[in-house]
Amino acid sequence: MAREFILTGAPGAGKTVILRALEAQGVDVVEEAATDVIALDQGRGIEEPWRQPEFITDIARLQLLRAARPATGAVRVADRSLVCTLALAEYLDHPVPELLVESIGSMLASGQYERQVLFVELLGFITNTEVRRISLADSMRFERFHIEAYERFGFELVRIPALPVDQRVAMVRSLIGPVMNPD
Repeated sequence: MAREFILTGAPGAGKTVILRALEAQGVDVVEEAATDVIALDQGRGIEEPWRQPEFITDIARLQLLRAARPATGAVRVADRSLVCTLALAEYLDHPVPELLVESIGSMLASGQYERQVLFVELLGFITNTEVRRISLADSMRFERFHIEAYERFGFELVRIPALPVDQRVAMVRSLIGPVMNPD
């Protein structure tokens, strides 16, 4: 069975760059869901999907689907988790759907993820995209919601500081260990 890690942080922290580098090194990565839900809804003409009542449920459903895919190596890294979706619901002041509450309970009971969460700290600036439209101040506020949510469920946050990408990737690799199953 694969060891599964969560890599998270606020929007604009540099998670995606770290994950692409890990993937290029053979690490099995589970893609995050919020960006894809936003992009799909925007493609459907919904300018600000995060204002829709079903937004949080849509993210949770996609996360559950992606997390159910069998791991392909000894280690798998998830780009965010259901706890991140809870933090997002609280940050946006959305009601927390029962699906999310039940799924977090199941996730915790199963011990699916390592208790050490790889928490990517903000870089000190934000590069906005069509999907990411958040200020640095708001991202810093959102970061606090993430920290509080993970700590509430007893996870240990291992901080990945604002360093050059190669150093951040090396730090993550040292924490997750070998990525291939021994033959």
